[in-house]
Amino acid sequence: MQRALLIIDVQNEYFTGKLPVTHPAGSLPNILQAMDAATSRNIPVVVIQHASPQTDAMVFRKGTPAWELHPDVSERHHDLLIGKELPGSFTGTSLETWLRKRRIDTLAIAGYMTQMCCDTTARQAYHLGFGVEFLSDATGTLAISNAAGAVTAEELHRAILVTQQMRFSKVLTTADWLQAIGWTT
Repeated sequence: MQRALLIIDVQNEYFTGKLPVTHPAGSLPNILQAMDAATSRNIPVVVIQHASPQTDAMVFRKGTPAWELHPDVSERHHDLLIGKELPGSFTGTSLETWLRKRRIDTLAIAGYMTQMCCDTTARQAYHLGFGVEFLSDATGTLAISNAAGAVTAEELHRAILVTQQMRFSKVLTTADWLQAIGWTT
């Protein structure tokens, strides 16, 4: 098994912007711990950064403070930085080529938001033949309310994890993933 860790959209928008992630508590420390462990075990770390294609966008507007990576992520080691404009990290990017060139066959998913970019990327990876590990406490979301209804952050997160485990991913806690890669503190 050749793994890579994908850190998806851990940007200021989710901390100080219009989309504050609220569940699960402690997701950022788990993301950072996964990054540190992956680096120490020579597992490639790919950081993915979302940008809205609209120059007048209300969120993820390129070049704004909210678009920037969270400082704790930007200061850590990563092997590749990928920019994207759609929820899937493979769409319109060089991610698949980079992974295949390194014979990576398993991807661990961490970051934001559980139901959007993390879920889409995990499904894309599965469709492309990669094994997927979805880190349940190193992904996160917020409550959503729109014309279709409302859902709490906890309900939304749990529903995606259950769906991922059904077919697309092996859902693991960060602690279980760290054990699987043989990392000890």
